[in-house]
Amino acid sequence: MHSWRWLAPVVCLLICGSQPQPAAAANERTLSTDPLPPIRHVFVLMLENENAAVTFGAKPSAPYLAQTLPAQGALLKNYYGIGHASLDNYIALVSGQAPNQKTQLDCMVFSDFVLQQPALDAHGQVLGLGCVYPNIVKTLPDQLDAAGLTWKGYMEDMGKDPRRERATCGHAPVGRPDNTEIATAQDKYAARHNPFVYFHTIIDDPERCDAHVVNLDALPTDLANAATTPNYVFITPNLCNDGHDPECADGGPGGLQAADTFLRKWVPLITGSPAFKQDGLLVVTFDESAGQGPEGSTACCSERPLASARRPAGVLGPGGGRVGAVLLSPFIKPGTVSSAAYNHYSLLRTIEDIFGLGYLGYAAEPDLQPMGTDVFTH
Repeated sequence: MHSWRWLAPVVCLLICGSQPQPAAAANERTLSTDPLPPIRHVFVLMLENENAAVTFGAKPSAPYLAQTLPAQGALLKNYYGIGHASLDNYIALVSGQAPNQKTQLDCMVFSDFVLQQPALDAHGQVLGLGCVYPNIVKTLPDQLDAAGLTWKGYMEDMGKDPRRERATCGHAPVGRPDNTEIATAQDKYAARHNPFVYFHTIIDDPERCDAHVVNLDALPTDLANAATTPNYVFITPNLCNDGHDPECADGGPGGLQAADTFLRKWVPLITGSPAFKQDGLLVVTFDESAGQGPEGSTACCSERPLASARRPAGVLGPGGGRVGAVLLSPFIKPGTVSSAAYNHYSLLRTIEDIFGLGYLGYAAEPDLQPMGTDVFTH
């Protein structure tokens, strides 16, 4: 169940220097970039629905996230989500595509994206409405594959109840309702927190999708040595452990307490892995704010809405609110604090810079700043 008190009125409003690359996708653009540290393994771990003022406030309820991890790496005080509700943020993180009315409603029906004409605008945005993006929209995984790099999405609980979804590449049939919207005691996986299954470039090749979008249980084995650790790792906890549900479907505690417990287990496994120690970067952040308070739907970084969208990206405001982020890396001095403004498009652009790729969608905006020496301080 969604946890925001403002969801009902929102639903009402909505219803009522790159290296040479292979041929660029239609929505991919290339700009010059500043050099970054020689990072070759990026881990992104996504949590859910909290304001930075709560998570990183004076009396945090997740002290491991709010205090222990920043002391080991960098705290980005002014990191923002780009929309409400969940799915549009995940889409932005891997494609640079902005929210539309369907993704703002978390795509309760797994429907195809219906294109307008012209299909693409000057910002690399596909115009229209829907959930599963057509093949003209490329993703970060598509870029990585073209560059000979590796990637995987690790989804906690995916396939735990085979009646709901498969254990790999779990999603509803196109055109059918998404029955993973609400957690069960056995299976707390949510497809809307798995961005990879919302792109035809990925799901239309079942063998590829099954090999790359897997259950989180596979991660410890892959971390055992650098050769088996993907260059890009995306980790989604279940609806309890990502902090989304204030009380877990099995009756256990949720919210930030559950998220902190999850991080205490998984962060040391990542940071202790050979790949991370060698050249890794771990990013822990939230998809969006709780949607409440003066910062609930704020934005940064000259964020632009989708030209064909009916509402602002944050529905009640221009963005997804200030959520904060923590980054760990051998290339970050412990205790680093940055006040620079970043958002999910900034993170996508930074990852594309790290791997020498072109820029997708709104990650290519000329006034968008990637992370730099304010973050990578070691």
